[in-house]
Amino acid sequence: MANKGKYYMTTAIAYTSGKPHIGNTYEIVLADAVARYQRMNGYDVAFVTGMDEHGQKVADTAASKGMTPQDWCDSMEPAFRDVWDLLNITYTDFVRTTEPRHAHTVQDFWQKLYDKGYCYKGSYEGWYCVHEETYYNESDLLTNDDGEFVCPDCKRPVQKASGEENWFFKLSDFQEPLLKFYEENPDFIRPETRRNEVVSFVKSGLKDLSISRSTFDWGVPLPFDEGHVAYVWADALLAYLTGIGYGDDKREGEFEARWPMQYHFVGKDITRFHCVIWPAMLMAAGMPITHTVFGHGFLLVKGEKMSKSKGNGVKPEDLVKVFGVDAYRYYFLSDVQFGHDGSISLERMVQVYNADLANTWGNLCSRVFNMTKKYFSGSVPAAPAGAENNPLREIADTLYKEYDACMTDVDFTGAAAAVQKLAGRVNLYVEDSAPWNLAKSEETADELAAVIYNALEAIRIIALYMAPFMPNTSAEVYKRLGLGDISEMEDIESASVWGQLKAGSSVTVGDPLYPRLDVDSIDLSLD
Repeated sequence: MANKGKYYMTTAIAYTSGKPHIGNTYEIVLADAVARYQRMNGYDVAFVTGMDEHGQKVADTAASKGMTPQDWCDSMEPAFRDVWDLLNITYTDFVRTTEPRHAHTVQDFWQKLYDKGYCYKGSYEGWYCVHEETYYNESDLLTNDDGEFVCPDCKRPVQKASGEENWFFKLSDFQEPLLKFYEENPDFIRPETRRNEVVSFVKSGLKDLSISRSTFDWGVPLPFDEGHVAYVWADALLAYLTGIGYGDDKREGEFEARWPMQYHFVGKDITRFHCVIWPAMLMAAGMPITHTVFGHGFLLVKGEKMSKSKGNGVKPEDLVKVFGVDAYRYYFLSDVQFGHDGSISLERMVQVYNADLANTWGNLCSRVFNMTKKYFSGSVPAAPAGAENNPLREIADTLYKEYDACMTDVDFTGAAAAVQKLAGRVNLYVEDSAPWNLAKSEETADELAAVIYNALEAIRIIALYMAPFMPNTSAEVYKRLGLGDISEMEDIESASVWGQLKAGSSVTVGDPLYPRLDVDSIDLSLD
C-alpha cells in the first residue's frame, strides 16, 4: 500500500425540507469520485456528509405535516441515505445534527468561544428569511409587486426581527484577519469567481452575527444560556467536526489526526457561510482552517436553478432507471464543468451516454473480449517480444500524471477526457490493426497476439481510472478480465504501469455494458 497519509473532505449537509433531487446529488457524486480516487491513490480517506435538521424552517415544515420536528427529521433520513446508497456514495460518517454527539460538539465549541469573550448578549434589529435561515439588513432586501420586503436570494417575504434577544458572535473582529488569510491562502476559496465575491463582501464590512434564537426551541440549547438555541448555521457548520470525532472519547485521536480537512464541497449559494463565518469561528477557537472550500455552480433546467419549490427537481431514481447508476454518475462528472452552472437536458445526457459509453467504452470492451474468445479461446495471449512498443502505451504511461493533476484540481471533465483519450485511441488501434485480417494467416499470429494483448491491457488500465466515476462498471470489467476486486486498489499509480495483465488469464465476454439509447423512447419531464 502507498500510505500517503490522511485525507478528509465533506459535502454540505443536506437540509431536511424535502426528498433529494438531482441538484442535491450533484455535489455528493462529485465528492464521492474524489474520495474513491484518493483511496485508490494511497490515502486514508474520511468523507463526511449528513443532515441539517434544526431551525425554524424545519419546525414550520414539520408543523405543516402534523408532525413533531424530530419525527419529521427521522422520516427524512431514509430518503437521503437510500439515494446515497443507490448512487454508491462511500461516505464514512453521516452526521445528523439532532444526534447527542453533535449537540455535545455544538455546546463544547460555543462554550469555548464564550469563555474566550467572543460572545455577548444583545437585541437584533433587522430582517430574517426563514427559508434561507439568514439575517438581512434592510439595504440588502428587494421588494415584490405588493411592496413587501423579500429575500434577495429566494424572493420570499421576510420577517421583521425587532428587539429579539439574541446572543452574538464577534464576527466583526475578524474582518482584517480574514482578508489577510485570503491573501496568504489564495486556494482557500475556489473557483476564483467565488473568491472575488467573498473578498468583496468582507471588504464591505462585517457585522456581528446573531448565533441564537429565543422565539422557538427547535435547536441545540446554548450551554451558557439554555433559554436560547443555536442559530442553524452556528450549529450546522460544526457537523464537520462531529464527523471526525471531535470531543468523542470513543474516537480518541481521530480528530487530531484528520483536522484540518482538505476540501469542503458546497453550493455557491452558501459559500459566504463557509468562507466567512466558518473560518472566523475557527480563528476564534484557535483551530487550523480548511485548506479549500469549493463553491460549485447550480444545475439548471430551462435556465432555472433546480428547486423543490419550482417543481423542476427531477428524481435521481427516475434517471437511474433509464441510464443506470454509473452512467448517471459519469454524466455529471464528465459533462458539467465543476464550478460553473450546468444546463442539463435529457438529449444531452443521451448524447454523452451513446458517444462515451455505448460507442467508445462499451463497444471497446465488447469487441476486444469477443475477439479474445474467438481467436484465443477466451484467454489473454502472451505478449510477443516488442509488443510493449505501441501507441497505446505512450498514452497510458502519462495517464496517471494527467489524471492525478485533474483530480487534485477537481477538474472532473479533464480527468474524464484523459481516460476517454486512451479509450478512443484503443478503438482506433484495433480498427487500424484489423485483427480479423491478422487471424487469417499463421505468419501474423504474433502480431495478432500483440494487438489483442495491448488492447486488453489498455482496457485494464482504463477500468482503473474509470473506477472513481463508474465503480460498478470498472468492477465488472475487472471481473471479466479475470482480475481481483478493484475496490481494494490502494496504489493506482503502480497498478497502472503497463504490462501487468497476465497471459493465460480467462476473459469473459458477458452482456453489452452500455446498449445504445434512443432519446425518443424515454419518458421524463427533464425537458
